[in-house]
Amino acid sequence: MNVEQIIDKVEKTEVPEVKKVAIAYSGGLDSSLGIILLRRKYKAEEIFPITIDVGQGEEELCASREKAKALGIAQTIIDAKEEFTEKWLRRAIQSNSDYNGYPVSTSMTRQLVAREVAKLARSRGCDAIMEGSSGKGNDQYRMHNVFKLFAPELKVLVPVRDFDLTRGEEEELCKAWKVPVTETIRGGDDKTMWCRSIASGAIDLNQEIPREVWMWYCPPHEAPDKSTRIELKFAEGIPVALNGKTGSLEEILMELNVVGGASGIGKIDMFEDGIMDLKSREIYEAPAAHIILKLHRDLEQSCLTKDEIQFKKMIDAKWAYLVYHGMWFHPLKQDLDAFIAETQKVVNGTYAVELYKGNIDIVSRESATSLFTPEIRSIKSRGFNQRMCADATRIRGLPFEILAKREFSRRS
Repeated sequence: MNVEQIIDKVEKTEVPEVKKVAIAYSGGLDSSLGIILLRRKYKAEEIFPITIDVGQGEEELCASREKAKALGIAQTIIDAKEEFTEKWLRRAIQSNSDYNGYPVSTSMTRQLVAREVAKLARSRGCDAIMEGSSGKGNDQYRMHNVFKLFAPELKVLVPVRDFDLTRGEEEELCKAWKVPVTETIRGGDDKTMWCRSIASGAIDLNQEIPREVWMWYCPPHEAPDKSTRIELKFAEGIPVALNGKTGSLEEILMELNVVGGASGIGKIDMFEDGIMDLKSREIYEAPAAHIILKLHRDLEQSCLTKDEIQFKKMIDAKWAYLVYHGMWFHPLKQDLDAFIAETQKVVNGTYAVELYKGNIDIVSRESATSLFTPEIRSIKSRGFNQRMCADATRIRGLPFEILAKREFSRRS
């Protein structure tokens, strides 16, 4: 389809009448094209581009500002880094956030962005909200849920989906209409300090990932031949100090991304089952998340009871499922938060770790709240009289004796 045909498809598609529109604006291809469509197709009288800083970095924000100038729009930037780090990421760590191998991140930021855009849209008297999701992906559901919770009366515009545009067609429109776009890989990326999503939904089955797309990750064969030792301290399930230096979670994450990535840690290449139950190959870069989640799970194994551990695994899985599926503000998710937070009061300790060519090797563990008691459990100790277990063993074995009698009678 040539560009004239693409434009004709857009022109023939019916759209709702709107006057004042708030748009979730990142400066990427989708939201930049959305600005032009609001002018050319929707005939919006006022456009409010809103950018939410969730830790994507100053370089990306600067690029966003430059594109906003080129598009002639007055961009509003809201700093949400502290909230994302201190509230959203804290809960993600405490819940061992993992949706079938993905440390939930974009699924969180989309909902935080949607809430802020919806609130600002209502305050400015908008009658519609626009966002740049594809009709094949997950974000349309996440953002729509939140829009309808915080601004239920507003129309939701999703042009990529509603005009049925492919990525290539978007690129052709941008060229024809002189929309400023910069992408190192088709599909772009979505970065936070917790996890970076690369070209979501655009990676082919056996497509090779160019070396230059990685921000932190160094392939193991290029990583140093000497290990890097780090020490990480947790308090109530959250990292509070790195290498003996107390710091904010943001500071610790940023340093671990650099150190972990340099040691070949953090690459995720997986099949992901999206909200529509359709599989896609997804690439993520998450060195800090890899390190923190591995150590946090180990610390929980030390500090929580067996029953808490078994039950929390189900809670953690449900937590990740809800967040991934756009339900951060759902009452059940809030209920799970309360349980998880209660368990974390005893999840305290310090780990020494060696990082080497993609490996995370735990060297030492210390915890004042650990339930590990070698003075009782170790076969080298005389912590209790082993003879006491003889009667307990017989009692626990009684059901098997009964089963044996039944099986014997059935064979007779």
